[in-house]
Amino acid sequence: MNEELKKILDSIKAKKQEVRDFCSVGKIEDAAKSKEELKELQAQFDLLYDLEQEKLDDMQQKAEGGTAKKVADQTKKVVGAFVSAVKAAVGKGELSPDDKEILNSMNEEKDEDGGLTVPKDIRTAVKELRRSEDALETLVNVERVSTLSGSRVIERYADQTPFDNVDEAAEFPEVSTPQFEKIDYKVKKKGGILKVTQELLSDTAENIIGYLKRWIAKKAKATRNFMIVAKIKEITKDAEVTVEGLDDLKKIFNILLDPAVSLTSSVLTNQDGYNWLDTLKDKDGTYIMQPNPTQPMSTLLFGKYPVKKVSNKTLPSRAIEGGFKVPIVCGDLKEAITIFDRETLTIDISSTAGNLWNTDQTGIKVRERLDIQSVDEEAVIMAEHFIPTTDGGSKSIAENKAYTQTEIEEMTKADILALGAGLGYAMTTTETNTKEQIVADFMAQQAAAKA
Repeated sequence: MNEELKKILDSIKAKKQEVRDFCSVGKIEDAAKSKEELKELQAQFDLLYDLEQEKLDDMQQKAEGGTAKKVADQTKKVVGAFVSAVKAAVGKGELSPDDKEILNSMNEEKDEDGGLTVPKDIRTAVKELRRSEDALETLVNVERVSTLSGSRVIERYADQTPFDNVDEAAEFPEVSTPQFEKIDYKVKKKGGILKVTQELLSDTAENIIGYLKRWIAKKAKATRNFMIVAKIKEITKDAEVTVEGLDDLKKIFNILLDPAVSLTSSVLTNQDGYNWLDTLKDKDGTYIMQPNPTQPMSTLLFGKYPVKKVSNKTLPSRAIEGGFKVPIVCGDLKEAITIFDRETLTIDISSTAGNLWNTDQTGIKVRERLDIQSVDEEAVIMAEHFIPTTDGGSKSIAENKAYTQTEIEEMTKADILALGAGLGYAMTTTETNTKEQIVADFMAQQAAAKA
């Protein structure tokens, strides 16, 4: 309802009350006069309302037959062609000429890995699904790239380096090195195999796409979480700051972090670390962590710094003799880390590879490409707080967890290595080794750590 109709409606309500008031004091003639005015207002409202409704109906008709409908229809056709291609790959259907034309148009820019390109609308939905509450991707900088490798030149401490004076017609002086730094990236292939039953591939297109989107989003989020945690540990290695109380935490933001970084800083910690922070009190007995007034479900440290909690499995505590150290990552991760994302998804389908034929399953191999690089290592600090197990504390959930070989085999090589590094294992294998060797290395390191 537009503003004009709202005003008339308010006048109608006021006029009705006026009629009642006149009647209550016996002023019948005045009440009758007000009633006639009420009728005129009501008629005016009805006429304008009809015009407004006709306008809305006309807009709806145009939308149903116009651009919006065309876009929706095209999206439906693309998704339908994609599902048809998946089914055709395992002998569950055939591609029509229209489907082939749509798929050919989707693959005009041939992906370096080949395979079937996942439609943009599905990729967008996956991106939205993977950016859930426990996703670390939202904390770092993400840059879309169109090439497999490249570089970015950044100026470190740019806010601290002023421009020089330049005379008219004079050459501009170069800012002294090493203020400038080149960041190279080379996107790496990440992927895994989803095993689906023949029954699922006989289902509706909506159900097939829904299943694929949820699985891809879950694996993509786990991949990014592992990469980010590994990069944080890499850039803060041997520079961890021990914190025992409030004063140590304040020192991080007041002195150790650059003031410009401190302004945009936040805190990332796991369940162990959050529990410790959440029990800290000031001298008056008031808890230091308080709800964010603008976002009641989130909390602030010292009333300034947003605190994000993830599971101990995502960001493990570090076991040491007598207890464990909980990670409390302070700083601006968007300044510290950048993910270079190719933003492509491709799939290959087979029902005969490996033991798929024997189990009546189909393997859908999903691939994407991305890289992660540190940009400003001084923009983040790894604080650690020691919690003794001898004083009644419970050991970190992540440290207690024993990963099964099946769980590890479902991960990519990079994910396994990142998990091992996060748990403090001295992995002897690298990405140059086979996946079987890396799995065996992880299981051996886990067995030794639990012994």
